[in-house]
Amino acid sequence: MADLTVNLAGLVLKNPVIAASGTFGYAYEYADFVPIERLGGVTVKGVSPFPSHGNRTPRTAEVFGGMLNAIGLQNPGVEAFIHRPEYLPYLRTLNTAVIVNLWGRSLDDYVEVARRLEAEKLGIAALEINVSCPNIKEGGIAFGTDLAMAGRVVGAVRQVTALPLITKLSPNVTRIGDFARAVVDAGSDMVSLINTIPAMAIDIETRRPRLANVTGGLSGPAIKPIAVRLVYETRRAVSVPIIGMGGITCAADAIEFMLAGADAVGVGTAIFADPGCLVRIIDGLNEYLDQHRIRRVAELVGKVVV
Repeated sequence: MADLTVNLAGLVLKNPVIAASGTFGYAYEYADFVPIERLGGVTVKGVSPFPSHGNRTPRTAEVFGGMLNAIGLQNPGVEAFIHRPEYLPYLRTLNTAVIVNLWGRSLDDYVEVARRLEAEKLGIAALEINVSCPNIKEGGIAFGTDLAMAGRVVGAVRQVTALPLITKLSPNVTRIGDFARAVVDAGSDMVSLINTIPAMAIDIETRRPRLANVTGGLSGPAIKPIAVRLVYETRRAVSVPIIGMGGITCAADAIEFMLAGADAVGVGTAIFADPGCLVRIIDGLNEYLDQHRIRRVAELVGKVVV
């Protein structure tokens, strides 16, 4: 059997398959459906310094090739995340890497969450800085599409934590490599991409938007070719580990991302329809490596022939 372990800037995962933020809750919600210990890691829903109820409903809509969401980063706030038993205390019992996604409406918000998590870092493998969510009115995408602000957020978080940092990049920029370099220069140990793409759907009978927020983030198979291209471009801009995501549903998709330059992959929207896809992707990676007589999954990274 091939070696599926991957090394992400010192963070060693048993395999490259990670449940993406916002799609796997805080892991306990899927404990009856997925053998979590088989996953390379789980990334929890975004945590902010304050409780957030998110956007008004309806907040999701199925569309051809994927889904729209405008959840609005609903979460219990960092205090509840640290102390309530279903959040960090539960996550500490898992035999897999736990990555905590964090966000805020201001630079100080990001710093506050990172500072609190640094003080409670037992059981936390890394922090993912979300500077790219398109579904909140303040912060979010504004930080991820401004080179200077993206660097400032990462630099400020870097000053208050020694945990490995992942910066989640926005696809809504003209030169993704510039943003990758900016956050790496500011102290990010790795990057993840892509986040959802702003989109909209209209109910032709009511003539109203299908989301109460009017627009939302498009995810799912429809965005995969865009995501693969951006991972490919990012790999040519930076040498740090990359976690690629965007429309992955099967092992072939994960392999495509790794050939483009991803060291690991995040699986998101597919989980809603079929949580078992996570384990099948891991098994499919094993089968592919065996069939092609490849000893280590890391040998796939960036090996696209152009």
